[in-house]
Amino acid sequence: MRKMPRAADIKLIVSDVDGVWTDGRIIYASDGSEIKEFNVRDGLGVKLAQRVGITVALLTSRKSPVIERRAMELGIVDVQQGAANKLIETEKLVERLGMSFNQTVYIGDDLPDLGPMSRAGISAAPADAAPDVLAAATWKLNTAGGRGAFRELVERLLRERGEWDALREEFAIGKPEATSI
Repeated sequence: MRKMPRAADIKLIVSDVDGVWTDGRIIYASDGSEIKEFNVRDGLGVKLAQRVGITVALLTSRKSPVIERRAMELGIVDVQQGAANKLIETEKLVERLGMSFNQTVYIGDDLPDLGPMSRAGISAAPADAAPDVLAAATWKLNTAGGRGAFRELVERLLRERGEWDALREEFAIGKPEATSI
């Protein structure tokens, strides 16, 4: 029987992009470039996770220079674009980082995310995820993709780890800098 991981065990968050960090729409400009809209709250969620030593990785089946830019702004080193099989790519990432699936949260919104979600210690899905993905998720978020779902995930994780109040207090006294979110 598989041991249920605790929030305190988590060292890695692997996140899909389209449908989690965005609302899932793909917008093309007249010059052919792709436009994505990101929620700044998700950016702060990344910084909060990093602040407590959790690695954040992005995994997407699409390829977009916009994702590279957003990841660079947030200090996300592990970015895998064009992932034809998200389970295989997540396995490679977990192994390369010397972690286990029990130390991993995977957040996704559609059928290609089911493989890594089924292996992750904790899986999560935005409120507007595909029904089968919501059914498979350990944590069903209240927030839709592109509306701060990633931030909600991080906040819940940090609350369950007992780290949220101290972080919030640092902001209340003006201690941390929230640059590049």
